[in-house]
Amino acid sequence: MRKLFARFIPVAIGMLAAGCSTSDNDPSNYYYEEAPSYLKIAGEPAKQAEGDQFEDFSDNPFVKVSDEPTSTFSVDADGASYGVMRRYINDGYLVDTKSVRIEEFLNYFTFDYDSPKDDNAVAINAETGPCPWNPQHRLLRLGLKGKEIAPDKMPQANFVFLVDVSGSMDSKDRLYLLKSGLKELLYQLSPDDRISLITYSGNVKKLLESTPVREAAKIRRAIDLLRAEGTTAGGEALKMAYEEATVNYDPARNNRIIMGTDGDFNVGVTNTSELVKMVEEYARKGIYLTCLGFGQGNLNDEMMEKISNSGNGTYHYIDCEDEIMKVFVHERERFVSVANDTKCQVTFDSTYVSSYRLIGYENRVMDNKDFEDDKKDAGEIGAGQTITALYELVPTEQWQASADASSGSQHILAQFDVRYKKALGMTSIPLKSEVTTEDLYLPNGEMKPLTANLSLAAGIATYGMLLRNSPHKGDANYDMAIELVKNSLSFDPHGYRGKLVELMKKAKDSQQ
Repeated sequence: MRKLFARFIPVAIGMLAAGCSTSDNDPSNYYYEEAPSYLKIAGEPAKQAEGDQFEDFSDNPFVKVSDEPTSTFSVDADGASYGVMRRYINDGYLVDTKSVRIEEFLNYFTFDYDSPKDDNAVAINAETGPCPWNPQHRLLRLGLKGKEIAPDKMPQANFVFLVDVSGSMDSKDRLYLLKSGLKELLYQLSPDDRISLITYSGNVKKLLESTPVREAAKIRRAIDLLRAEGTTAGGEALKMAYEEATVNYDPARNNRIIMGTDGDFNVGVTNTSELVKMVEEYARKGIYLTCLGFGQGNLNDEMMEKISNSGNGTYHYIDCEDEIMKVFVHERERFVSVANDTKCQVTFDSTYVSSYRLIGYENRVMDNKDFEDDKKDAGEIGAGQTITALYELVPTEQWQASADASSGSQHILAQFDVRYKKALGMTSIPLKSEVTTEDLYLPNGEMKPLTANLSLAAGIATYGMLLRNSPHKGDANYDMAIELVKNSLSFDPHGYRGKLVELMKKAKDSQQ
């Protein structure tokens, strides 16, 4: 029996259509007990946010196939960038261009992909279509889906909750939400799952030894004791959390640290590169790291993204109860990694593709030689999770000529290869698929309209490029992005796509 306790929701979850937002004129409906000071006032122009730390980067450029036909990247299962964007827009801020990672926008959503068959842990698919923001170009969508795990087949958990209780967490959009999320996760676990609780501020404290979830009342009491004060000794706390996870390590369990913080480490080990070395060491031992970011004004997004990537985990940004439900309830199975060190490689045929550009994944691009090197770290895919990547292609004259000359003609444009490991330390498993123009043209030679999957991916990419003011945005505009996502609403688990449409409408008014 997976649900051990009667459900009790500590805060009302009924979010409005925009997701984690409410009417500007009725702040009492917000997810806080009282309206926060930064809630957007109707008609107030968007303002520039300050204090948050993001890694700057440039969009991937177009690459000529004649110069380099092969493109390789690691998958990225994070969704934090999307949550940060939502927070900025709902609070009336301009979205920081550095905060927009289009791959995280894409992978925040579940796409309608087929599940793996037989003994495979991953299924792959691909399709091509027209490019909305540049009619002379084409789009290539790559899709992956991790196998699903039934609730009664989930491996037992050995979780260490690592909670930042420093003074900077003392607000209702930080520690308050984190405590709510930890309790929400507790309701979803089985009696034999185990929980430890470590806190940190000026000092590090083990508040709760590893405790079975059947003693839920004890765990909830420990969570209720959490109070924020002092400075942030995050590095030392992370070390203690790994030590705790190591003591209770069981190779048959899901051994994972779940860290909640605004990322403002200011005491002890604070250097990101030193933290990365630490988490890499423990990741090799099979201990995963999930980072949950909170707050605005001193969010260290750059640090949390890097350590979660190096810790074989994921990074989420929690701005409201709706996101708590997404991470801890609706998509909880994604805490279980079914595909480790997952890499993608695409090799284009210069006969039909002149050049290509990978949209997003800028900090996940890999050297081509690393694709078959099992020692090279890459990203993880959770149970039931979908991963999407999008390429913008410049077709050759021969591709265009062949389409004009013979309706329904099919050509192989590229080869799509994937490698993943069912468990860390194993030999990687190869998957392969050919990318063709089979689904691109109607019998009369005209292009088919975008499928729902490709329309969603194109709409998200359009939106991300606008927020980033990408030099490759072409004819992109907010109405285009909105219409593309609307065309994908036939499949909308939990209504997240519909909420995106409402966010884009807000962005149209505030971000231009």
